[in-house]
Amino acid sequence: MQPEEITAENLETYEVWELAALVRVDWENVNFAARPYVDAMFQIHHIDDYYGQDRGRAICAYFLANATTWRGDVARLVKAEIRRRLAR
Repeated sequence: MQPEEITAENLETYEVWELAALVRVDWENVNFAARPYVDAMFQIHHIDDYYGQDRGRAICAYFLANATTWRGDVARLVKAEIRRRLAR
């Protein structure tokens, strides 16, 4: 999928691992503190799934806390989608 095809509406249908795949493609040098959370997100389908003992919600929240240096249109859309899911 090309970045120009990414919209807030179609991100709602993505699983968490698909959002993590977008992060890996768009964020060239993932921050060292965010990398473990991107890797964990890549292993889960839904925000309420578990990766080991960690709930997907916590993983996604920690990713957001460590992804402040990731910028751009894709970053803005993906982060907004993760925030939306955390608010539910």
